[in-house]
Amino acid sequence: MVVLAVIVVIHGIAFGLAIDMSCCADIRIASADAKFSVKEVDIGIAADIGTLTRLPKIVGNHSWVKEVAMTARIFDAQEAYRNGFVGHVLENKEKALEAAFKLAGLLASKSPVAVQGTKEVLNHARENTTAASLRYTGVWNSASLHTNDVKAALLSGIQKRTPTFEKL
Repeated sequence: MVVLAVIVVIHGIAFGLAIDMSCCADIRIASADAKFSVKEVDIGIAADIGTLTRLPKIVGNHSWVKEVAMTARIFDAQEAYRNGFVGHVLENKEKALEAAFKLAGLLASKSPVAVQGTKEVLNHARENTTAASLRYTGVWNSASLHTNDVKAALLSGIQKRTPTFEKL
């Protein structure tokens, strides 16, 4: 099984390691009851499994990240949404899971090559210059043009049907 995208549903209390793991996901969805905290300073350490490296890149607001990381204060799902840590806030865990499964189904209907390529190019762009990322995208798409997915997508559009894509 090839994992193309990781979707995480955050509910209840998400402190410390839960933030670390959530930062690794591609898509984050929270329930309205979610409470977050970068808690490590309360136990005498700096967050050490990726939050301090990933969270600033996810949200793009270093002041907010420094505040929540250095104070260990608790913030709610709406604040996480306003600062870009989560993409959606749903009323409860069940609705959040429902949204995640619906999104996963939509992703599964797309070309695996295109989804994986999009993820790779976005991750590359986060860490590199625009010029380097444009070159990387060109190389990636040059390789993608040799797959059957492009043909399947184009033919399905002409034939007005849902495309069938090959597995990775």
